[in-house]
Amino acid sequence: MSVLKSPDDTWLRRAAGMVAPRARNESAAMNLVFLGPPGCGKGTQAMKVAEKHGLPQISAGDILREAVQNGLEDGLKAKPFMDAGRLVPDETVVKIVTDRLRRKDCANGFILDGFPRTVPQAESLGWTLAGMKRKIDVVFDFDVPEEELIKRIAGRKVCKKCRVVYNVASAPPSEPGVCDKCGGGLFKREDDNEEAARERFRVYKAQSDELGLYYHHSGRYCKLDGAARVDEIFGKIEEIIGEA
Repeated sequence: MSVLKSPDDTWLRRAAGMVAPRARNESAAMNLVFLGPPGCGKGTQAMKVAEKHGLPQISAGDILREAVQNGLEDGLKAKPFMDAGRLVPDETVVKIVTDRLRRKDCANGFILDGFPRTVPQAESLGWTLAGMKRKIDVVFDFDVPEEELIKRIAGRKVCKKCRVVYNVASAPPSEPGVCDKCGGGLFKREDDNEEAARERFRVYKAQSDELGLYYHHSGRYCKLDGAARVDEIFGKIEEIIGEA
């Protein structure tokens, strides 16, 4: 696996091991964005990085689903879009994410898992962080072929307690229906079906090129092979974080 593109040649050469790495200031905040279509593995990698570095993993999808379950106003607005596999309006998503970033546990950094999804969302995020005198350090974009994504989503199950994601075909739990990490029960999301998955992929692709170009110009954008092995992807992410 390799970093596929970056506008900054020095950054690209560092990520490829062509330039001696800079020592990272471990006390500095580390703000990361993980992008990619549903099923690309960004959530799994975000969780691994979050656990290693003690960062909160912030998933707009999880926040919205929680809002739906709790009957909150934002959740009620988002539910019809989520059920149809369509993007939730920017205004609703931006509000819940920016509110989340102001919590104390984000003071030393965060991982945004699947947000932003559109250029307007990215712009709003940038303005919010600028007002907080912060910035995004690295944007990771996971690239996986459509048919592989559909296969992953069809076999995906999620822990009700800790949100760890399993796949019954490629990464099953040790005991069927039970989370290896916390013992919680596993469930299948309502929108994890082929029809909704293909619509989510179509909608995502319609936006992703423009969003990738937006972050490509920032000098902190790295596109990764999301079809590679989990440990290989994690190793590359850690290598790049060390260069940030």
